[in-house]
Amino acid sequence: MPKMQNLFSPVHRQKMKLRMALTGVSGGGKTLGALYIAYGITHDWDKIALIDTEHERGRAYAGRTDLPTETGAYLYTALYAPYSPERYKECVRQGAEAVGPDGVVIVDSLTHAWNNEGGVLEIKEQIAGRPGKNSYTAWNEAGKEQNSLINYILSVNCHTIVTMRSKMEYALQLNERGKQEPVKLGLAPVQRDDTEYEFDIVMNIGRDHVATTSKDVTFLDGFGAVITPELGAQLHAWLAEGKEPERYYCADCSARIEDSSKGPAVKRVAATTEHFGRALCESCTKLALRAEKAAQEAAGNGAG
Repeated sequence: MPKMQNLFSPVHRQKMKLRMALTGVSGGGKTLGALYIAYGITHDWDKIALIDTEHERGRAYAGRTDLPTETGAYLYTALYAPYSPERYKECVRQGAEAVGPDGVVIVDSLTHAWNNEGGVLEIKEQIAGRPGKNSYTAWNEAGKEQNSLINYILSVNCHTIVTMRSKMEYALQLNERGKQEPVKLGLAPVQRDDTEYEFDIVMNIGRDHVATTSKDVTFLDGFGAVITPELGAQLHAWLAEGKEPERYYCADCSARIEDSSKGPAVKRVAATTEHFGRALCESCTKLALRAEKAAQEAAGNGAG
């Protein structure tokens, strides 16, 4: 029996794409913060695509001269209900295509994909209502929808920033006049509990607009300040350090083709390119094979 090749090899720093989540209370500045970081990375408003689920409030920041840093005309699309994972993925796909590898897609916000009409929680309830299903077993299928969405956002060939609302809690605090007044406090993001873990950087933005880092793989540990484009420029410089990685992307869905238990990505790219004339991920390979089989059967039936 031939000896298996060892899985381990020396590691080298590679260039990275930004994978960031901004969370916080309403009015904290998640949208503007995401736009400023994106502009600091690109220095080109045409390379920023904003997906807006917040009833078109994202339009309000375009072409502003009254803000700390003036804004331009970024690319924009409004996403309305149903907020299904598939609709999110299509918007992200088109956004990544529009801005290119050096651009930024902003998903504002990811919360709607969880708890709004057509989101994962509603999908789970629909599955639970089927014969033979219950609330517990429905999570298996609904969880796959959630995982597919997050994995897609993290795999596209551009930088990505998502925003998430925080659960609101009010507390009474003394104001400057010595009187108690209710103050909004930000708690956990309104999304599945483990969603934060999937991103390289997570920043929480308070009502005072100050962003603090709760998770980081870069240089932002201990960061606590208002977000400006300079932060995006610093992140861009850090992300650009290292070797250019070998990345492969699906020609049909634009998702990154990853190494898997079935073999390295480069072999899948070679095999699908030879067979179909284009590089395909595992999911799209299955779809292409089904389409190929259906076409062969149709041709056979026609000949008969």
